[in-house]
Amino acid sequence: MTPYHVPVMLNETLELLSIDPNGIYVDVTYGGGGHSREILARLGAEGKLIAFDQDADAKRNLVEDERLEFVASNFAFIESALEAQQIVGVDGIIADLGISSHQIDTAERGFSYRFDAPLDMRMNTSEGITAAEILNTYEETELYRIFKVYGELPNAKKVQHLVVERRASEEIRTTGQLETILQSAIPHKRRAKFLAQVYQALRIEVNQEMEALEKLLLASLNILKPGGRFVVMSYHSLEDRMVKNFFRSGNLVGKVEKDFYGNDLSPWKRITRKAIQASQLEIDENNRARSARLRAVERK
Repeated sequence: MTPYHVPVMLNETLELLSIDPNGIYVDVTYGGGGHSREILARLGAEGKLIAFDQDADAKRNLVEDERLEFVASNFAFIESALEAQQIVGVDGIIADLGISSHQIDTAERGFSYRFDAPLDMRMNTSEGITAAEILNTYEETELYRIFKVYGELPNAKKVQHLVVERRASEEIRTTGQLETILQSAIPHKRRAKFLAQVYQALRIEVNQEMEALEKLLLASLNILKPGGRFVVMSYHSLEDRMVKNFFRSGNLVGKVEKDFYGNDLSPWKRITRKAIQASQLEIDENNRARSARLRAVERK
């Protein structure tokens, strides 16, 4: 059996979180529960963990622990969810961004080009637009934006053109169809990387991932207590760039504000000056660790 999800840099993440046994912590990406289990193991009887996940499959991994409160929601709504529980401040937030191994390996979810399956890609399968709907209904300019910005494809214009040309004669429904449509755009000997970029672009748009991350980052300023830690693991440059800018400055554009005397007014104390990467040993055991970037800050 394939594990639901193997956490990357688990020990490094927990060390950066610097857990207070009596503290309140938030795991905004519960998934297989790997991080949450380790947090609970370090919490005392008075400690509390709130875990978020919008994927219904994640509920199957819930541990029975009275200190754990599960919220079946996107982490974009973290602030209102904590307010509903009358929690006014937390000691730490952990976010393991991207998709889980389970989501990738479940063929019918449509997250992987390894299977011929419906183009879905929704993390919450009960609502929202699918990847197929995006391919079949979005305006040409919007398709180009998605492939260029979210997929970082140098030939985004050609990809957009091939999609629009084909959908005029048939509805695009499956991953197999999509690869066939894009054959002439796939660079020689770079099929896997190219398709991964196409799927990344669609997945980000389907799940509004960048918008959700923005909301999480901004909410953290209101949620974290002074001295509270925020630890984020990202897997592609768009996420990591946004996190890096926010952790440096406290705003999404990355501009560090200074007072009259030139003192840094950032609300953060950076715990990691540079992103931490997985060891070669871990990468050999879990290939997903290859692209992981881990950053942490502390609320001033």
